[in-house]
Amino acid sequence: MATLFIWAGSLFAGLALLGAGYALAAALLAGRFMRDRNAPASAYPAVTILKPLHLGEPGLSENLESFFAQDYPGDIQIVFGVHDAADPAIAVVEALQARYPHRDTVIVADGARHGSNAKVSNLINMLPSARHGILVLSDSDIMVTPRWLRHVTDALAQPGVGLVTCLYTGEVVQGENRIWSTLSAMGTSYDFLPNVMLGASLGLAEPCMGSTIALSRVMLDEIGGFMAFADYLADDYEMGRAVRAKGHVLAIPAMGVGHAATESSARDLFRHELRWTRTIRTVNPLGHLGTIITFGFPIALISTVLLDFSWFSIAVVCMTLAARLFLKRRIDGIFGTYAGPSWLLPARDLLSFAVFVTSLFGETVHWRGTRFSVEPSGALSQF
Repeated sequence: MATLFIWAGSLFAGLALLGAGYALAAALLAGRFMRDRNAPASAYPAVTILKPLHLGEPGLSENLESFFAQDYPGDIQIVFGVHDAADPAIAVVEALQARYPHRDTVIVADGARHGSNAKVSNLINMLPSARHGILVLSDSDIMVTPRWLRHVTDALAQPGVGLVTCLYTGEVVQGENRIWSTLSAMGTSYDFLPNVMLGASLGLAEPCMGSTIALSRVMLDEIGGFMAFADYLADDYEMGRAVRAKGHVLAIPAMGVGHAATESSARDLFRHELRWTRTIRTVNPLGHLGTIITFGFPIALISTVLLDFSWFSIAVVCMTLAARLFLKRRIDGIFGTYAGPSWLLPARDLLSFAVFVTSLFGETVHWRGTRFSVEPSGALSQF
């Protein structure tokens, strides 16, 4: 039995060291990925920004105001959509409309449902109000910089590009129980973001994220319109896959936007991240399994127990933790953000590992108060 523990502990130690190497590689490639690759455009097209909304979530006013305050030479229209005319998000939008009377904005309140995905149904209802040929979708919990739209349209203008998406960092929303929103923001900045950059840099992933999806109306029609994605959980990923299937390139500008972390309880946080991780498992099962290499610190702790807290196993723990802290420092420096303190990173890594293990079992997710089953195709079925 002791020999079995030694073999298993050594195996886990080796996997943990691979995880440390992965973290260092992600830290080094992050800077290279963020070098600007696009020349400024000579002309800026008219753009319609589509903002599907649902309730008055924390930080909504600040998030939406960043879209009103864009520094963009071309025409901008912003279309906001809700399913219920009594949705409190409408009051937030109306206050911003009064503050920015020059901005061309429309509110669409339409309860029509076109599939299992409520957000896509919202987009379908909003589309007839869009006046311009370039469409930019962005989730309600996203905050952008004043020149965000310039970078997006610069990238979309490059030859062969059919769709533009954006990286995002975690941003903590002020409020009670900040520990949970801080852990959520750290997961975004120090787990998800490095994985996306490394995968894209090595050609192992072509992500498409709801933080930003920019494409022409012609391209949207070519991939079947929003209706083609009305029953998918990962609607953003499926849109990207459809554009790639038509032979077009997905571009990611060298910039980041902010994703508001609003979780106020351990339950909300775990359910959100489990939905996210099971989505990844559904759309990319091999890639999901491959993320085991990213959990160097938790795996190193398992190795330490199996190897009876030997000096070697403790050294592996220290190396994996040092690599993760280096990655955190790089991400904070490159993006100019701060998702959470270094002392909380070990707890964040343990939580990520727990979510990953749980995601290996079961097919259900919770989304906006509703429980769904996820089919192998990625389609949603409501319980």
